[in-house]
Amino acid sequence: MALTQLQLNSLSVAKDIGKAFGLVAGLASYRVSPSVLLLIGSIEGFVGYGVQWLVVSQRIQPLPYWQMCIFLCMGGNSTTWMNTAILVTCIRNFRKNRGPVSGILKGYVGLSTAIFTDICTALFNSDPARFLLMLTVVPFFVCLFAIVFLREIPASSTAAEEKSETRYIGIFNAVAITIAVYLLVFDITGDHGPTLSRVFCIILLLMLASPLLVPVCIAIQNRIGSNEKTLDIESVKTAVTEPLLVHQEETVTETGNVMDEAKEKMQPVIGEEHTVFEALKTIDFWILFVLFLCGVGTGLAVQNNMAQMGLAVGYADVSIFISLTSIWGFFGRIGSGSISEYFIRKAGTPRPLWNAASQILMMVGYVLMAIAMPGSLYIGWIVVGICYGVRLAITVPTASELFGLKYCHTLKIH
Repeated sequence: MALTQLQLNSLSVAKDIGKAFGLVAGLASYRVSPSVLLLIGSIEGFVGYGVQWLVVSQRIQPLPYWQMCIFLCMGGNSTTWMNTAILVTCIRNFRKNRGPVSGILKGYVGLSTAIFTDICTALFNSDPARFLLMLTVVPFFVCLFAIVFLREIPASSTAAEEKSETRYIGIFNAVAITIAVYLLVFDITGDHGPTLSRVFCIILLLMLASPLLVPVCIAIQNRIGSNEKTLDIESVKTAVTEPLLVHQEETVTETGNVMDEAKEKMQPVIGEEHTVFEALKTIDFWILFVLFLCGVGTGLAVQNNMAQMGLAVGYADVSIFISLTSIWGFFGRIGSGSISEYFIRKAGTPRPLWNAASQILMMVGYVLMAIAMPGSLYIGWIVVGICYGVRLAITVPTASELFGLKYCHTLKIH
């Protein structure tokens, strides 16, 4: 579109600014349901990416540059509404496995870049207009489908429920890793004919749909169990008619009232529920904010310019770098979520430790890119992709553990 490098950078900034307004989605979640958040995000993404498709496909005249910035901002902001609705709902539903759940969800977000890129390459010969059309249509209809099912449910309360929950999450992990390896093999093997490309897409779509078998199997098992065993409703009714605490109001002394009022005014400690303003008063929030800004911010800046970096080094086709960063970023997200959950249970290892380790390794990846030796760009992208994924997956459960789940839809970092 004959844009300068400076104009391209500004468009990338406009997209990132849209994500920065994710706070609006967090505040809206206080008053509307997750389904409404999904609907808002899907419509905003449909408009934002739809206008970009109309311009790139030359179905309308090119818009003024400032208007294009607005529509890129809308496209970026749409993901924050989807992210808020899905991520927070799932973390609340699976509180005992918030690390693995965050890793799976964030992992698929990162993997989606490779999925869309590879499908576009396989079916449409990397046509940018077709690529934007996929971004316009596919998330819109997927969100409309998800609206029917997305809701909060009671968290697991028994050992059997926790064991079953962990087992099914393990199945989701296995499926996700299989998809990532499948994409990686497709990218490494190079050019493919039209027939193999179509077969690749069909198998990929089947693999993406395969997790739907888990809730279907659970529903069938529950239906069979309910048919085999008749529950006597009257037998489970409690015979207790008197409350456990009688005339509680009369037993509270004046001193107790004063102590309760004082407790309400005290700043909650780390690990308890925090409001937004209470979290802003803690040093822990600002440390987490700065670490996220530096770690994820630099990774995002590199990803926004990976095409230019590849061309500068001499690579004609830079799509492989996009896929590599996406796939290895997925491994970083899904691996860090499960590994951090394991060590926090077994040894009490704090999650921020993994953030520190990933930041050190990310610096190594930047150095490998900077020296621009043969092959170093490939290694650098892989290292940065893994570490970038770790930062995204670890930060969300860390914020919920520090400041509670009640307001994490506003406190979580997009």
